Amino acid sequence: MFCPKCGKEIPNGARFCPGCGTDTSLGGEILNAANETVESAARELGSAVQEVKTMYSGQGNTGNADEGVHRLKTDRRLVIWILLTIITFGIYGIFFMHKMARDINEACKDDNETIPGFALYILLVLVTLGIYDLFFMYKLGNRMFSSAPKYGLSFTENGTTVLMWRIFGILLFGIGPFIAMNILIKNSNRICAEYNRIHGF
Repeated sequence: MFCPKCGKEIPNGARFCPGCGTDTSLGGEILNAANETVESAARELGSAVQEVKTMYSGQGNTGNADEGVHRLKTDRRLVIWILLTIITFGIYGIFFMHKMARDINEACKDDNETIPGFALYILLVLVTLGIYDLFFMYKLGNRMFSSAPKYGLSFTENGTTVLMWRIFGILLFGIGPFIAMNILIKNSNRICAEYNRIHGF
């Protein structure tokens, strides 16, 4: 058996790692996983706040194709999206969609389509009383589905799948929207990872 934190081999049944002191019991593993999730969420929120400051100060990379190739985010996680969206009363959820769309705009720029940016997304969601968000997710899902073969990937879920989970999946104890978001997160992580690999990141 190996310590999940430092990787040192520890005797079977040992409660603590002799190398780093990590609690390796089942309860300890659950607590360690929860701590890691909270720490990851805190880092992600700090990163989001810093990026918003940079965006509004006119500095830094905004992710437009003409600014050159840059590393795309490949470690988006559903649990972090849920946690930070709740903590920030939905604000992080909007920023999250903006960032994902920006990365997909970069990774799929050869298809001559563009997903709207932060300000236009918010405006259209407000004007359409939230309906535009459904179209946005549909378009994002379809764009990744269409671009997947370019990266040697094959997705079974397209924009229609995402939309169906988002609308009708809510009847399944309310889990549909989370499944829809998980599809987008999973597929964007895969496309962005291939983009990074091709560009040497």
